[in-house]
Amino acid sequence: MDGDSADDSFDDVLATIEIPSEPKIPRIEKTQNNSSNTTASGVTAQISAAPPVPLPKTASNPHCILVNPKQRGNPVLKSIVNVPIEFRDDIIPDYVVGRTSCILYISLKYHTLNPDYICQRLKELGKQYELRVLLVHIDAPEPHSALKNLTRITLLTDLTLMLAWSAEEAGKIIETYKQFEKRSPDWIMERVESSPHQKLVSALTNIKPVNKTDAVTLLQNFGKLENLINASEERLSLVIGLGPRKASKLYKTLHEPFLTK
Repeated sequence: MDGDSADDSFDDVLATIEIPSEPKIPRIEKTQNNSSNTTASGVTAQISAAPPVPLPKTASNPHCILVNPKQRGNPVLKSIVNVPIEFRDDIIPDYVVGRTSCILYISLKYHTLNPDYICQRLKELGKQYELRVLLVHIDAPEPHSALKNLTRITLLTDLTLMLAWSAEEAGKIIETYKQFEKRSPDWIMERVESSPHQKLVSALTNIKPVNKTDAVTLLQNFGKLENLINASEERLSLVIGLGPRKASKLYKTLHEPFLTK
């Protein structure tokens, strides 16, 4: 497919998509036309009658991933083994993985053949969910041009882009979103070491090429940071596993002034 013509096609379709410009707050969205502020018919009327965040009926099992029936036969489903799934014909996205989270799935090959498909899906989806993920299965040998277009779409329509290089990996991504639905952000945040010893180990490993094993060995040999700083370069090189090169770098770093003129 010609890259320039593909870009033009995407620009035309993207121009018709309403891009969110405010923080995502659960509310009823209304569609306006040029002549009045009345809501449009069809889907918009149904959204206006729904709760602040239009969602499907409660699943029989709250731990289920809700799956659009159109996804039947998708090999991705075979890799979702740790979370139950429930097919529902009252959802617009391909997968609902939380009260306010959903996933749209597309393979790169299908996107290349049907470049307007994802834009139409986004128009149907509207702003129903706070977290909207576009999960792309990379199954094309030359993905760069298509990924460029999809990246532009996700940026303009406030989507989270996730890439999978196999059906198994795509299934695990969907599964993980559901498993972490109610987990605290602390689960994916970097752990901050609390003990003084671990803080020293972390600080020493910031000196390249000192690794964690070297840092632990140094503290075991010198007992405390003061002794380590006062050690000579020759003494440092005698530490098992450190060697002259690491000892030289460590010695120079420890004796550099903290403030430079």
